[in-house]
Parts: sequence; structure tokens; C-alpha cells
Amino acid sequence: MANRQRALGIGALSQRTGCNIETIRYYEKIGLMNPGRTAGGHRLFDHGQLKRLSFVMRCRRLGFSVGEIRTLLGLVDGGSLSCAEVKSVTEAHLGEVRQKIADLQSLEGVLAQMVSECSGTEVPDCPIIDTLYAAA
Repeated sequence: MANRQRALGIGALSQRTGCNIETIRYYEKIGLMNPGRTAGGHRLFDHGQLKRLSFVMRCRRLGFSVGEIRTLLGLVDGGSLSCAEVKSVTEAHLGEVRQKIADLQSLEGVLAQMVSECSGTEVPDCPIIDTLYAAA
């Protein structure tokens, strides 16, 4: 009974973590969360589920995909967690992040070049529009 008193409903879990209720339901639907249920079917989240949601949210803020999070949680849940496996998943994600940074830096260069070619005056010809149309 003491364990039940410490359990949180979905609204309380949402308030405690700052995670939207619909997002919590989504995480349950895709198998990232697995709350207990009351006899009436209401979700009950214990301390372990609170920590799990916090883990998922932190991973999402760091840009991990749902698939990557599922892999990490699978390692934890399966009891076969090894630092080497976690490192491998994280290194792959780091590579993706670095590629996105490179892509954004390239995009920044293209946009800066387009802006520098534009006088910004009230003339009808605009080198930015010309460049965008030329790319098609």
C-alpha cells in the first residue's frame, strides 16, 4: 500500500517532469513507458517510471532518436548493459550531430553569400530571389 501512495497519476507526473500528458501517452504507446494500472485502468507511475521518463526526456533534448532511446533502454531493461554498447550508440549519434553541424555551417555560408549580394533597396531585381529560382 505504501508503494501505491507514492505512485503518481499521469497529471502529477506531467507536472513533476514538465512533460506534456500527450507526450507521456505517446511514449507509452510506442513502448518507452510501461506504467502500472489501477483496477479502473488509470495509469500509475512509480519512482522507476519517473526516472525513466526523465531519462527519455534528457535523451530527446540531446537529439537522440526514439530508436536510439529504445536501444539504450533495451540495454538497461535487458540487464545486458555494457559501457561499450552505450558508447557505440552515443558515438553514432555524435557522428550524426557533427554532420548536422557541418550541414548548418554550409547553409549559413550560402545564406550569408546571398544576403551579401543583395543591396536591400527598393529595386525590383533581387539577387536572393534570382539565386533561389536558379537552384530549381
